[in-house]
Amino acid sequence: MEIKIVTQYKEQFLDLLLLADEQLSMIEQYLQRGTMFVLYDKNIAVSICVVTKESYGYEIKNMVTRVDFQRKGYGKKLLEHIFDVYGKIGNILFVGTGESIATMSFYESCGFVFSHKVKNFFIEHYDHPIIEEGVQLVDMIYFKKEFST
Repeated sequence: MEIKIVTQYKEQFLDLLLLADEQLSMIEQYLQRGTMFVLYDKNIAVSICVVTKESYGYEIKNMVTRVDFQRKGYGKKLLEHIFDVYGKIGNILFVGTGESIATMSFYESCGFVFSHKVKNFFIEHYDHPIIEEGVQLVDMIYFKKEFST
């Protein structure tokens, strides 16, 4: 496995990014200003993470693993790398997600804790209903991971 930072031609990964954030206009808001990390296994882009610097800290805007590679440790491996990088330069890392049990459990298993909720985020910012695990997403749930300095 190898993790690379991608600085050019980030759009080549849109097929993967759209798995985690299915509205292109939302991805376009952060893709170019974010740092993209790609985990490769045998030259296949398996997992991607885009992190942005915000006024309140660093935020994971998109984190995704190819469907056929999920539940094999790739996402956790990429997050460990993200923790190594951002644990040295920032004291807090946020991630926002919908109220999907599987996704929230994943972030909690990686050491994130609940931070706050943004009411009606998915209804107000997306042009169509976002459905996960058979349920329409409404609120954005934020988790945080704090690093000691």
